[in-house]
Amino acid sequence: MRVLVVLGVLAVMTAAAYLFMAPGMREAMNLRMANIDFTRLRDGTWIGEYKGNWDSLRNCKVEVTVLGGRVSSVRVLESPLAKAGGEKVKIRDIYTIDDLFGRVIQGQTLQVDIISGATITSKTHLKAVEMALESALKHQAGLAAH
Repeated sequence: MRVLVVLGVLAVMTAAAYLFMAPGMREAMNLRMANIDFTRLRDGTWIGEYKGNWDSLRNCKVEVTVLGGRVSSVRVLESPLAKAGGEKVKIRDIYTIDDLFGRVIQGQTLQVDIISGATITSKTHLKAVEMALESALKHQAGLAAH
């Protein structure tokens, strides 16, 4: 009898957790990346941030460096994946978020293959990179207007 009560409580807690997290998961799953023109980026270090509207479980902040008109590095500043001491957190099998950022740097595009099994994490981190690159584009457009 106790086992059934414990299982019932666990089932209710699991359902409640899912209902709490579902809106944020849907929001992140539906993120679309803008088609950023990487050839128009201004050199500098740019900060981008993803903040979910439903929860803060997947919020992240990145620093993107543009050098010579190319994205040269992406570094996580804040994320559920950030560990003390800068240790890389595996998000799926052998992959870390740096593997995703490496695809962005290599292709000079946000239209990259996400890490299978880590779709939501990949999309939220890519969105943070997009926000940083939007800043680099706005600053470039501001220079052209003067």
